[in-house]
Amino acid sequence: MEYDDSEAARALAERTREFVEEEVIPVEREVLGDGPVSDEQLSDLREAAREYDVFCPQIGEEFGGMGMDFRDVLPMFEQAGRSLLGAAACRVDAPDEGNMHTLELLGTDEQQERWLRPLVAGEISSGFSMTEPMQGGGSDPKMIRTSAEKEGDEWVIDGHKWWTTGGTEADVLIVMARTDPDAHPYEGTSLFLVPADAPGVNVVRDVAHVGGEVTGVGHAEIEYDGVRVPEENLLGNLNEGFAHAQQRLGPARLTHCMRFAGMAERALDVAKAYTSERQAFGGPIADKQAVRHDVADAETELHAVRTMVRDAADRIDRGEEGRVQVAMSKTFAANTVQDIVDTALQLCGGNGIGKDLPIADFYESVRQFRIIDGADEVHRRVIARDAFSDVDESELENVTRYGEPTE
Repeated sequence: MEYDDSEAARALAERTREFVEEEVIPVEREVLGDGPVSDEQLSDLREAAREYDVFCPQIGEEFGGMGMDFRDVLPMFEQAGRSLLGAAACRVDAPDEGNMHTLELLGTDEQQERWLRPLVAGEISSGFSMTEPMQGGGSDPKMIRTSAEKEGDEWVIDGHKWWTTGGTEADVLIVMARTDPDAHPYEGTSLFLVPADAPGVNVVRDVAHVGGEVTGVGHAEIEYDGVRVPEENLLGNLNEGFAHAQQRLGPARLTHCMRFAGMAERALDVAKAYTSERQAFGGPIADKQAVRHDVADAETELHAVRTMVRDAADRIDRGEEGRVQVAMSKTFAANTVQDIVDTALQLCGGNGIGKDLPIADFYESVRQFRIIDGADEVHRRVIARDAFSDVDESELENVTRYGEPTE
């Protein structure tokens, strides 16, 4: 398929695909069923990514990235997503990718020097600490209970977070806390940069979860007990945490869509290769009509995902919020990729369940996509609200109503 991508975007995506095929997938095959990837293996892959000129293209050159436009980087995310190790190798992995974008967008010179530059280099890692356990903020972030109170020239943070992706390994945490309890729920929170080794930061546990055997990325439960940070650790503007989070989440949702689209494409590649070789009932499985229809539907839906994401990205590139289009892209992509990976697993039978091939790890990883960065139900709520915002009552002009006989 041809998409409206620039020459620079196509060249970057092509280099990334070559890098993933030649460097990343061989390492993936070493750790399948025996992961996670080691720090040394990941470090070697990142060095190779620099040599292929595919390392951190989304961040400015002044911070160690390649300084490319978001729209031009987008197709590259899909190629990186062909392996569970690809995004980390190219330094376009969540949550660091979104956190780097946030620091580049909102950080002061001092914050960028202290945290952004080493994040880009892969010398440190980060977590985005917003979601809270039951009774706290989750799909409804207005319920956030973690607080930050000003005492002199410091902020004191108290609260309880969980599902902080990368939080177990993080060196710095971006924490959302309520700073004005009397303000409107969408206007009374702020973002703070909290060193993970600050007194009062208690990583309770790495929440046991589906997937993660290849990458080793954890999801932390964290208590913040009287954590003190200087006032210069406020990230962005006071009481504008929700607005800043949306600035982060819009592009991050689209990069997730493309990374997972790459996973779906790879799952199909594996399934097509397997069914072409596997013989049953008098010939290759790939010759059976049911298999061919499943693959045809999957290819069609994946094309729709790529097109939707590009449309939403174009809107963001033009300075629009594109909130509805992002919600549509994220919901459709999450469900499509889940269905495609499930289909690929089914087509590979016992080899789909086993971990000699990557599909089982894809299957474990993909289910989270319908929850992270906003559950399906939240995005559908946004889409439906927009759909019902301009109902045309004249469409019912000829409807017969009770007590109003037709003349």
